[in-house]
Amino acid sequence: MPHVDITVISDAICPWCFIGKRHLDLALAELPEEVAVSVAWHPFELNPDMPPEGLTRQDYRTAKFGSWERSRELDAQVESAAHLAGIEIHHERMTRTPNTFNAHRLIWLAGEHGVQQAVVNELFRRYFVEGEDIGDRAILTDAARAGGLEDIDVPAFLGSDQGRAEVKAGLDQARRLGVSGVPTFIINGTTGLSGAQPPEALRQAILETTDKG
Repeated sequence: MPHVDITVISDAICPWCFIGKRHLDLALAELPEEVAVSVAWHPFELNPDMPPEGLTRQDYRTAKFGSWERSRELDAQVESAAHLAGIEIHHERMTRTPNTFNAHRLIWLAGEHGVQQAVVNELFRRYFVEGEDIGDRAILTDAARAGGLEDIDVPAFLGSDQGRAEVKAGLDQARRLGVSGVPTFIINGTTGLSGAQPPEALRQAILETTDKG
């Protein structure tokens, strides 16, 4: 049986990563049954200098794009793309742009316990659909439990140094690979695709990788 390992380099507050995950899910659903796929999520920080407490979204986006009006125009483009992918993004519910380092630690922890996909889904849903602050430790704790980490003391984990070195190593690896935008999909360690690729493009890349194998 062909086996494919997919690494997704992503940030939990990147809307194109949310859309890209939806596209990947659609691509995987269309693969032949004999193709086995493992997906692992690796960290990237869109805002590595973000204060630990984050910033108000309007202040952050206005500074980044020059005006709140321009930010809203870009939000509308993202919402349109999300709608076409079959998901919702509610920018109007978002009040803060968080620091995502702890979210990445949580994703790493979820990977250690075999529930990474569910936790990634939960973080995306809470941020993009519910507008929750995924830099807040209480929100992260709720997301972890909803994603399958019910038996883990998540507050204690977040208050420790566990996972920090692993996330920093992942961020360093992304830089060494030259990743400058996300999502980036790496298939079997060789084939790389950048951006929220259409489902058919991802499916084709996966099948071509299995053919090479």
